[in-house]
Amino acid sequence: MTYQEAEAFLFEQLPMFQRVGGSAYKKDLHNTLALLESIGNPQKKGKFIHVAGTNGKGSTASFLSSVLQEAGYKTALYTSPHLKSFTERMRINGIPISEAEVIKYVEKFKPIIAELRPSFFELTTAMAFDYFAREEVDIAVIEVGMGGRLDCTNVIEPLLSIITQIGLDHQQFLGDTLEEITKEKAGIIKNSVPVITSVKENELRLIIKELADSKNAPFMDSQEFFSVSVLEESLPDWKFSAENLKSNEKIEFESGLSATYQIQNLKSVFTAIEFLNKSGFDISSSDIQKGLKNVIQNSGIKGRWQRISNTGSSTPMIADTVHNITAFEFITKMLQQEVYEQLHFVYATVNDKKLDEILELLPKNAIYYFTQANIPRALDSKKLKKIAQDFGLTGHSYATVDQAIKIAQKNASDKDLIFVGGSTFAVAEIANL
Repeated sequence: MTYQEAEAFLFEQLPMFQRVGGSAYKKDLHNTLALLESIGNPQKKGKFIHVAGTNGKGSTASFLSSVLQEAGYKTALYTSPHLKSFTERMRINGIPISEAEVIKYVEKFKPIIAELRPSFFELTTAMAFDYFAREEVDIAVIEVGMGGRLDCTNVIEPLLSIITQIGLDHQQFLGDTLEEITKEKAGIIKNSVPVITSVKENELRLIIKELADSKNAPFMDSQEFFSVSVLEESLPDWKFSAENLKSNEKIEFESGLSATYQIQNLKSVFTAIEFLNKSGFDISSSDIQKGLKNVIQNSGIKGRWQRISNTGSSTPMIADTVHNITAFEFITKMLQQEVYEQLHFVYATVNDKKLDEILELLPKNAIYYFTQANIPRALDSKKLKKIAQDFGLTGHSYATVDQAIKIAQKNASDKDLIFVGGSTFAVAEIANL
């Protein structure tokens, strides 16, 4: 079996939510537990940090793994979805699992797949836990896939749970209100396991605290522990300052992920580092500074307010995997802060997303290039164009992301700005990401 055959088997034989949507979603952990039992329950070995949330969980997990790596710990990172290669989903000290390892796992799991018919994410999660256990990592940072309570990753007993920002997304599975979604996300809280949150809304934070209290889990509101501010919006890395609100100690640092929406995530990261140091870890200020600056190199994270270079065009381009209303509220504000003559907006989405609030929010004076990612779940670009017109958004539709970007580059001047967003899978198709 070649790697291409192994990857094709995973994508084509197993239901994958990112590609097909709700038909891949399992409403219990039965399959995950059965899979893990069949390979010796690797999730019971090692130390974990568990990160849930609607927005910010990928950035928070990447920041933490990068800092731990700089501190000398053999650090695993499990994230989803991938952008370019399946191997991105599980890394140790920033290095993706090898293609040879993936082949071995697919061949090993084939009999189990035939028996249990797991989803793509169930199998991938079992693979990651087994890989991390075999490699005897010091600590693994695990990003929740979707929700929390019923997510495949919610089979671990972590050292620490983190809940980032809450927003409306995947309502058909998690609930129609922010309160319902918060309860699902907070389902990762375990008995006596400390939980950190960066949730700003008092009523949502109270839901998390009440659940933590009911499980005797120490609760930490990151806003009470750290303040973070932008010192300079320099390129490529912004300069930030973080202050410990208990000791008044300050640290200045550069962040490889530079955007105002990272402030909430960074508060949780600093709170988590302080907790880890009090729990026996040894993470210095220098480790923190290196880890935050080198987060992209150390974790492989992409598509977070990323300025794309080597595009073959003189027009600046920014890409972001933004795809829900809460994230778009941040992104539209950041676009307003950019300096340009004309905004060219390459926009794609999926066919099960509630769009009204998002489309109402998007800038009316942009030129739109409606497109679609190469996945079955993508919303047809012509349909997207038609829906968007009702909200005063004008432009043309394009069959592929690459075509939309090339036409935008052709139309734009070097004083304009091209933004690509709306779908993680559209961003993944950018050539020089």
